Amino acid sequence: MPFIEILFPTDFSSASEAAGRVARETAVQTGARLHVVHVVPTATDTVLAAETLTRVARNLGDGLTVVTTLLSGWAEMNIVDYARDKRINLIVLGTQGRTGVSYAILGSVAETVVRLAPCLVLTVPAALLVAQPGAAPELAAVFTATAPRQCLGCHYRGNEFICGSCRIRIRAEALER
Repeated sequence: MPFIEILFPTDFSSASEAAGRVARETAVQTGARLHVVHVVPTATDTVLAAETLTRVARNLGDGLTVVTTLLSGWAEMNIVDYARDKRINLIVLGTQGRTGVSYAILGSVAETVVRLAPCLVLTVPAALLVAQPGAAPELAAVFTATAPRQCLGCHYRGNEFICGSCRIRIRAEALER
């Protein structure tokens, strides 16, 4: 499958920075256009976000075509709608932009995008990216395994702070209130 249009949604976090490097390398290697998108919450001042988005795109843009877009509203749906509207072939986004209790109650943007996206989605966990000294630029990062964590709700050992079962229970309790 050729990649012609690649979407890199960013929240300006370290997870997004890692995803941006992967998105850039993929776009360079495939000759794809790179769409860099940031979504601000409704009724938020967009001046700082616009400046930061321009700086991020400038840092990624050497040697490729970059399109920047600033959107407003819910990040998940804006990303999915943008991908559908622009006929995106690949979405590259970072994980761990939201953590802790917020993640347990609301879920992650990446998780929702993976479920609803009209195209392939590559998630890049910032915590797993480790620079490999002396590697070729296209292989500048390797993924390493992390130790299993213990669920804060039921003590299940897995890769999440809150397991799926506890997340569902917490959401249901929040909705009942």
